[in-house]
Amino acid sequence: MTKKPPVDHTDYYSKYAASLSEQYNSVPFEQVHKDWLQYVPESGMALDIGAGSGRDARHLAAKGLTVFAVEPSIGIRERAQQYTVKENVHWLNDSLPKLEKVFNLDIKFDLILLSAVWMHVPPSERERCIRKISSLLKANGKIVISLRHGPCNDERIMYQVSADELATFAKQFGLTFKLLNHQHKHDELGRKEVSWQTVLLTLPDDGSGAFPLLRNIIMNDSKSSTYKVALLRTLLRIAEGHPGAVIERGKHRVALPLGLVALYWVRLFKPLVDHYEIPQHGQSRGLGFIKDSGWKQLTSYTASDFYIGAAYREAALAQAVFYTIKHAATLIEEMPVFYTTLPGSSTPIFGVEKGKAKRPSAMLTLDSSFLCSLGKFYVPTYIWDSLSRFSAWIEPSLVNEWVSLMEGYCQKRNVSFTKNELLEALSWENPKRSTSKIRRRVDDLLVADNVNCCWSGNRISKGNYAIDHAMPFARWPNNDLWNLLPTKTQINAIKSDKLPSSVRMMNSRALITEWWQQAWLEQQDEFFIQANLALPNLTASNRSFDEVFEAMTIQRDRIKDFQQLAEW
Repeated sequence: MTKKPPVDHTDYYSKYAASLSEQYNSVPFEQVHKDWLQYVPESGMALDIGAGSGRDARHLAAKGLTVFAVEPSIGIRERAQQYTVKENVHWLNDSLPKLEKVFNLDIKFDLILLSAVWMHVPPSERERCIRKISSLLKANGKIVISLRHGPCNDERIMYQVSADELATFAKQFGLTFKLLNHQHKHDELGRKEVSWQTVLLTLPDDGSGAFPLLRNIIMNDSKSSTYKVALLRTLLRIAEGHPGAVIERGKHRVALPLGLVALYWVRLFKPLVDHYEIPQHGQSRGLGFIKDSGWKQLTSYTASDFYIGAAYREAALAQAVFYTIKHAATLIEEMPVFYTTLPGSSTPIFGVEKGKAKRPSAMLTLDSSFLCSLGKFYVPTYIWDSLSRFSAWIEPSLVNEWVSLMEGYCQKRNVSFTKNELLEALSWENPKRSTSKIRRRVDDLLVADNVNCCWSGNRISKGNYAIDHAMPFARWPNNDLWNLLPTKTQINAIKSDKLPSSVRMMNSRALITEWWQQAWLEQQDEFFIQANLALPNLTASNRSFDEVFEAMTIQRDRIKDFQQLAEW
């Protein structure tokens, strides 16, 4: 007998509404959802997408939640409504991925449930679904998704599902991911060929409301260019990599050197504009920070040529760098700072206080004095703290949104780039490239001196050593001189992307500080300019290698606390 052709699942649920409702209602909520009962909130708003017979909606309403039940199948929805007349359940004829009626409510939810729904969503629509659903969450709100594994023996359309796929989406959209049952659980309706898993996605919350606000800017704010996400990624890179850059810290806001913000802005846009030539808005006009007197004189330079501590000794080059950073600072104030406002208001979130930087007549050094001379950039304290603590979740969301914007601009301007090419263009500096300067220094020293491995103390030899990022680049992208240490090749391979333990750091203190003095004592300006801006509790005038090491151990502990990295 030939199997019937597949039909839309909404038609199926309407056609068999009576039998399906009886089947679903025969198994209580507590039995079906026992693996996440502890996460059911005591009060608040719940959204049940694909509510079906209303069993789950009724239970959540009985627990004290206000429930919005979404069900596009008219037959089963009308039957379910009969049993919730006196319950706090609001039924909506709506469906994924649009959820138009849900979004028209302008409500944020404490809990969003997709029970036996995800397998009906085509893979091509799933990323969009998670993007839209996650934007409906309150701070600390949770999404529960049940995953059905096994064949479909009726005419419904079902697709394969994967917990790994949801883990990837969670990373893209700033959600924490938790698989509640690694072993598939049996089907409560007795179907031997069917098994289930449950995934919990949570919108992190530090109690300040900063993280949801940042996600709102990233995912929901209107954007005519990439400037807003560029500013946030600039601030994120500084918050994560340069805690020592804060020049003022008050109860309500922190102040950063405006020049440092502009410098990171230049580093982010350099490959996008000069190397890949990727559109950053949908118009034919140029970018507001690219001027003849600055940027256009430096098109042959790469992002790695602009770093904290860099010195430009030719007058023409120094002035071009000065104007490039100055024009970026002006654009940041006039565009993303002005247009990034609190939701529903015209109140800017960030602030700028211009300085009185003077054009250099000869040499220019990108040190604290120059970066501060352009002015101050103000960030609300609660946002700064969130950028520092939640970078692992925020950065993927920023990159994903930036890629999405560029895809739209490329399409509008008939420019062709693959998603992988756009991601590559947004990747932070290649760590192998960033170690070339240190390698040259080691090779020079090896001609007339011994150089020891900073972790073992054993001598290294030319061509048989590695440069290790003490704080692993993969999790904390910092290429400063103090963070780059010569090591034996095999030790570097064992350490990999692990964070050195506190004990290992202390045991290697003498080796690390001796290397710093050996390599950088005669070139200490760049070393200390970088360290004093990157590490906590160091002054701009610090010239003590021991104090740098103390600050380095504090930074190690911060990274451990924020990211919970595996230790070595």
